[in-house]
Amino acid sequence: MVQDDKMPTKIRILLLGDSTLIGSVPREMIPTADTLEEIVRKLLEAEADLPPVDVVNRGRDGDSIDLLLSRLDEEDAAGQAPFDFIFTRYGLNDICVLQDFKTEFPANYRKLISRLRVDHPEAEIVLETVIPYVGENPVFTENTHEIINAQVRAVAAADELPLLDQYGPYADELQRGPYMLSYRRLGLAAIPKKYHALIPPEWIRNEPSTGDPVAYMFDNLLDIHLAEIPGWFLNRHPNPAGYQVIGAQLADYLAPRLRKRANA
Repeated sequence: MVQDDKMPTKIRILLLGDSTLIGSVPREMIPTADTLEEIVRKLLEAEADLPPVDVVNRGRDGDSIDLLLSRLDEEDAAGQAPFDFIFTRYGLNDICVLQDFKTEFPANYRKLISRLRVDHPEAEIVLETVIPYVGENPVFTENTHEIINAQVRAVAAADELPLLDQYGPYADELQRGPYMLSYRRLGLAAIPKKYHALIPPEWIRNEPSTGDPVAYMFDNLLDIHLAEIPGWFLNRHPNPAGYQVIGAQLADYLAPRLRKRANA
């Protein structure tokens, strides 16, 4: 097919990160909700003077920089068409698995940056801070994000790369309600039986590792009944509202840069 010279070339945007990026649970269980990449694309398309974009989300559950580096040669991410922008958001899993996080994490990050520069030499690489997060792993405390983001900022400064702060706007939005941006996840056995009928059947699924039924809730529908149940608010992975916050930051970062390219 011959390319029409009047047709603008799509700007290619790559998103790399972990489960807080890919959103596999809401992606699977609420297929009608916009995914992060769709949010970014739609927000940018709403700006009439911006070129079209292709947003590729290659986040993966449980991912860390070390795991990504180990599979780059096997994935098509290294050999596909070049990207114009690459956003990376890592640290939440890395701090759980690395023996010496403050040494190994920045070293791994610089290896990843070097690799991306080779594979996509024209791309603008942007590091992102992690969002507020707590979890079942005892490594997570109230200040874990500070430890991670301090290292992310240091790597960005050392490699002279732009930094997109996702933590600050996400934390600010949480002031409206501490649990409004995350979905609820709890084993059905921990929920009193009298409330089981209130849970939409399509939001109950068996845990792959154990086969035990787990209830999911993507808003505050049952908080009135289950707020006092231990663990009801423990999960902090983003729900569709959380991805709107993350997507807005990505779009706001990209819009003036895409506009500058278009004007040029």
